[in-house]
Amino acid sequence: MATFVGAPALADEQDIFRGAYAARFQEFTEAGRRAGLTPAENDEETVALVLVDYQHDFTDPTGTLSVPGAREDVMRLLRWFYASAPKITTIYASLDTHLPFQIFFSAWWSDPRTGEPPAPFTPITVADIEAERWVPAQEATWSRHYVHVLAQQARKDLMIWPHHTMQGTQGHMLVAPISEAIAWHSAARSTQPVYISKGLTPRTEFYGIFGAEVHDPSDASSRLNVPLLNEIMQHDRVYIAGEAKSHCVLETIRQLTGHFKDQPDLLQRLHVLIDCTSSVQHPTIDFDALAEQELATIQQQGVHMVKSVDVLG
Repeated sequence: MATFVGAPALADEQDIFRGAYAARFQEFTEAGRRAGLTPAENDEETVALVLVDYQHDFTDPTGTLSVPGAREDVMRLLRWFYASAPKITTIYASLDTHLPFQIFFSAWWSDPRTGEPPAPFTPITVADIEAERWVPAQEATWSRHYVHVLAQQARKDLMIWPHHTMQGTQGHMLVAPISEAIAWHSAARSTQPVYISKGLTPRTEFYGIFGAEVHDPSDASSRLNVPLLNEIMQHDRVYIAGEAKSHCVLETIRQLTGHFKDQPDLLQRLHVLIDCTSSVQHPTIDFDALAEQELATIQQQGVHMVKSVDVLG
């Protein structure tokens, strides 16, 4: 049994690789109460840890949108986490959350010549819309507008994804070792975690944790969540990790740096645990190369790219 430094004895590194299991909340909570750590409210320097979508569908090889390397990311993250736990004030954990019929799933679109829906991992471009290569099954005006705005505003094509993190399914759950770590930390430091649900708006995509790719005027929850942005950035240091680097992690960082672009002192607070995140693998698009290119630009803004060996002192 290989346990993490600073972790309770029942936290085994191999738990990450044994597949889905029921998180042991009671046992980890009891272990947290015995950990002897000081309450988070006494922290002179406050540290936020933002965990982006460490859910079963992304992190387990059996998940419907499994990210290669994600289990190793979780292992490195938890090594850093347990060693750094006495300094972590607040944990924010997001949950990508979806319904069966949304604009980025196959059933929303069809080929008017065959009636067939696009396969998962099919990009739908502005050119496709103008040529009527793909047509929406509903919300026709909005859907066409959305693809144009997405390309212009978010610099993306609409991607058709396999069904993933569906509300109420196992795939939606945080992987058990992450849930156990959060339970342990909450008891050990007498603090509550903050869970962030995103992605339920049917007419738009929701990569970053703070708001949709394109605001849907019919759903106020798709707007940029400025109170949450401000709450997180009130911490002296902010660490970000999760899945996937190419999408939800990258867009979360873009939302932070975009909102605080005129406050370089705040951007200096941001730290990306770069070896605790991996990119979606696409048949033809090198998402990782695109992410690395943008992260290099973000780093020039003062955001720190760090590794899990850099334990909080």
